[in-house]
Amino acid sequence: MRFDVFGRQVVVERREGAWAVFYPGAEGKRRRADDLVIPASVREEDLARYLEDLCHEWATEESPSVRRIG
Repeated sequence: MRFDVFGRQVVVERREGAWAVFYPGAEGKRRRADDLVIPASVREEDLARYLEDLCHEWATEESPSVRRIG
């Protein structure tokens, strides 16, 4: 799943019962987002809300929200 988190793109995957978060790169590569930890107990339908709570300091007037984009 891909999210726009206050203007920054992140990719979230479920791996072995846990959530893994990545920052996508321009060439299709991605790097682990070690600064974004999502507990395994967070349900898929609650991911956007969790990311909003976790990253609220990233909010700007131009990018005031979190939304799923893929």
